Amino acid sequence: MIKDKIKDDVKSALKAGDAARRTTLSTILSAVKNKELEKRSKLAKSGTPADQLDSASMLSDEEVIEVLGSEIKKRKESAEIYIKAGRPELAEQEKSEAQMLSAYMPEQLSEDVIREKVREAIKNTGAAGPKDMGKVIGQVMAAVKGQADGQVVSRIVKEELQ
Repeated sequence: MIKDKIKDDVKSALKAGDAARRTTLSTILSAVKNKELEKRSKLAKSGTPADQLDSASMLSDEEVIEVLGSEIKKRKESAEIYIKAGRPELAEQEKSEAQMLSAYMPEQLSEDVIREKVREAIKNTGAAGPKDMGKVIGQVMAAVKGQADGQVVSRIVKEELQ
């Protein structure tokens, strides 16, 4: 499981004295824990028996990948903001953290593979123009979960629907 790998890497970073890596990975574990608590709350409200809440609220690898993807996106956006604000050293730190977290993500698909999936989604949805972008992006993102950046998918969909 990805979560267990991250926990092990936090321990390794702690032993190695790598504070930056330990802090970044600990932040990710906190984000995962928050997502698990959110899931647990929803399950409790839906009537799941109390003795099953612990196991049912644990995130699957797919859900952990979603959290990782969200955290990577936040760091990339922060880096852009820091660059615009004239703080390149902080931008580099954010980029470094994003790169560190990317190691836990599944291998990213090439643009050619994404383009093929976009064409397939266009065929399946019957999309005819830019107004159908949402339908196509939704179908493609479901198919490539965690394996493609949303901005890349959006750009390719836009190109294919023109």
